[in-house]
Amino acid sequence: MIVKAPEDTPASPAELLRAFLDAGVPEGAVSLVYGDPAEISEYLIAHPVVRKISFTGSTPVGKHLASLAGAQMKPVTMELGGHAPVIVCADADLDVAAERLSAAKFRNAGQVCIAPTRFLLEKSIAPAFVEKFQARMNSLKIGRGVDDGVTMGPLVNPRRVKALEGLVEDARAKGGKIWQAETPLPNEGCFFPPTLVLDPNLSMRVMQEEPFGPLAIVSEFTDLADAVKEANRLPYGLAAYAYTRNERTQRLLGEAVEAGMVAINHHGIGVPEVPFGGMKDSGYGTEGGPEALRAHTILKLVSSQHVKADF
Repeated sequence: MIVKAPEDTPASPAELLRAFLDAGVPEGAVSLVYGDPAEISEYLIAHPVVRKISFTGSTPVGKHLASLAGAQMKPVTMELGGHAPVIVCADADLDVAAERLSAAKFRNAGQVCIAPTRFLLEKSIAPAFVEKFQARMNSLKIGRGVDDGVTMGPLVNPRRVKALEGLVEDARAKGGKIWQAETPLPNEGCFFPPTLVLDPNLSMRVMQEEPFGPLAIVSEFTDLADAVKEANRLPYGLAAYAYTRNERTQRLLGEAVEAGMVAINHHGIGVPEVPFGGMKDSGYGTEGGPEALRAHTILKLVSSQHVKADF
């Protein structure tokens, strides 16, 4: 196995490989390379020793790598971008929903491909949910992850800060209401305040682009069919969430929402026992469960007819 390390977080995969060695994985079984992404990917994908490609990253890069692999007739697993919707129905436990959704939204400062970003709230409970969610946002302590008590760290680089600032300013200019948590930010570092975009409209960039940061968009609905339509509007289909006590609604949303992973009343989808992957522009293949093992094997038929020995 050859791991191409990301430029922004080079130490993380190095420590992972160190853990492999400590666990007894033979030296040389897993290699780690650093360098120019385009040069490395073009060389490795075309190399005859490489038989399978697995990529986690943005949709544009994933499509490019898949095309390189296709030219070599090599199988790929693609876990790409998302813009995860979450539907909160009027019968949901709002305290549980606010607690779990805030934890999922601001984990790793929102820099998680399956983080909920498009909050679709049934109109009758929207004000109550937003109030509870804002209280959770205000309780976050932002700082370096190694410091005691910190519950949300920085963004990966200054480019992400500028990208989020651009999304917020675009939303504000197009009529959105911006609410940001009162929790103080450190004076130095790539930090961004937990942010809500209220009263959004489809002209806003944030309604089309994955924010990949501590930013959530809050919309309201009165008809569940409209919520499902909005959840499925974008070409992404990685993860989706819903909160409802009604079992019929749970089954309906599980079938109707177009995502490779749909979690209802919880967020336990990123575990090794279950398939992890998306659909549409969020990729294909899986990185979890027994299905992941099949994705790294080649099916081969060997058929032999018995012939009586002539002796």
